[in-house]
Amino acid sequence: MPKALPLMIQGTSSDAGKSVIATAFCRIFAKDGYKTAPFKSQNMALNSYVTLDGKEIGRAQGVQAEAAGVIATTDMNPILIKPTRDLESQIVVNGEPYGNMKAMAYRTEFYDEGLRIIEESYGRLAAAYERIVIEGAGSPAEINLNDRELVNMRVARLTGAPVILVADIERGGVFASLVGTLQLLDPEDRERVIGVIINRFRGDVTLLQPGLDWFEEYTGKPVLGVVPFIPDLWIDAEDSLILHRYQAQRETPRDIDIAVTRYPRISNFTDVDPLFVEPDCRVRFVTRLEELGDPDLIVLPGSKNTLEDLQFLRETGLASRIRELHEGGRSYVVGLCGGYQMLGESICDPAGVESPLGELAGLGLIPMVTTLEQRKTTVLSRGIAHFAGERMELEGYEIHMGRSVYTENDAPFIQLADRTDGYCSQERQLIGTYFHGLFHNDAFRTPLLNEIRRRKGLESLEDRPSFVALREQGYDLLAETVRQHVKLDLIEEQMKLYQEKEVRVG
Repeated sequence: MPKALPLMIQGTSSDAGKSVIATAFCRIFAKDGYKTAPFKSQNMALNSYVTLDGKEIGRAQGVQAEAAGVIATTDMNPILIKPTRDLESQIVVNGEPYGNMKAMAYRTEFYDEGLRIIEESYGRLAAAYERIVIEGAGSPAEINLNDRELVNMRVARLTGAPVILVADIERGGVFASLVGTLQLLDPEDRERVIGVIINRFRGDVTLLQPGLDWFEEYTGKPVLGVVPFIPDLWIDAEDSLILHRYQAQRETPRDIDIAVTRYPRISNFTDVDPLFVEPDCRVRFVTRLEELGDPDLIVLPGSKNTLEDLQFLRETGLASRIRELHEGGRSYVVGLCGGYQMLGESICDPAGVESPLGELAGLGLIPMVTTLEQRKTTVLSRGIAHFAGERMELEGYEIHMGRSVYTENDAPFIQLADRTDGYCSQERQLIGTYFHGLFHNDAFRTPLLNEIRRRKGLESLEDRPSFVALREQGYDLLAETVRQHVKLDLIEEQMKLYQEKEVRVG
């Protein structure tokens, strides 16, 4: 196998900060002149990223490729697991649906095939890049799974990568989690860990120093860095475990109140990230009727199981209340992908693509019916929309398994080169689209929010932040913060030593 210089980031738990630290190293290596690629052999996430050739990978690897300044490919995440309901997931291989599998079947029947796919993908990356930043998943100390795991130490051994172990100090028990993880590793794998990084630290690091000294003496592993908490770092999240961090604005009064429905199978919720950086917007995720209130804007995001999430909206009373608020002229409503489908008259799943429910009535706000199909649409999209008297060029991406057809005169929202997409009501208070990334378009977000302001008797805000620029600044801020607080020289030394060791063994 070709020998690009790899570095693997593993964590003591999910949401320890692996993705963010890996993103930082992608940016650092790229800034230092190395052609760098991210790699995650197996990713379980409902936030997706569409590659240029219309394939689907985990959003984190797409973001890491952006940070490294390279084009994302399916080799960077050859296996993507998208949970559809309890104990069953859609398996995406090399960017295309492979099939739905139960957890045990995946573990027992797919393992050898998965290992082959991973090895081939990494081999192609290693031949084309100088540095590869590999991200693990969950914890490498899942002793009940380690005999057939495809994402942590087995990948480190396969690629010859040294491992950095990351722990989140915000959770508490940081030394217990680090020591416990190391203790549970096989001696060979424990030796592969070149050190640890403590993530999201707040306060005076000198107060932590006695613990750092004790840890190094007790384990023999160096603390490679203590990375401080970075506020307002808008880098796309990988999965819903991060959603609790979105609650900071819940009680912050702002001119525009925005409610986002958080159903059980919410996907690509990063679509609403740009709304969080707007100075006049208060954004809340809601799961119960009593949380909804009387918002100015309601966003129905994507879903990996649209029928069951629609049923959730109905059972909680959110569906009828959303319809009531919109029909009363009190709330703007925007539906994205699965949320767009829910706004129609009905959703039918005759082949059981996502759910055994078969068919459900939608909210009935858009005159259309949706049929879920086996074929999945994954494409980068670009089109023209007219909104609030403005013509705007919009970019986004589509990931869906449904076909929506109007039952009455259509009112398309976006004109693409060969078709139309979505729906926009005459009064512009109801919008539905398959375009993920709609709010990332400053050209649309600004007139929408300003129209809401004018409706409330407020003056427009024309000097709004560019989310694209903020994200690029975020990559640089993250990289510089990690560069300042991590022992990069020691990491570089260990990466090269491991490559030399692998060459000698090979």
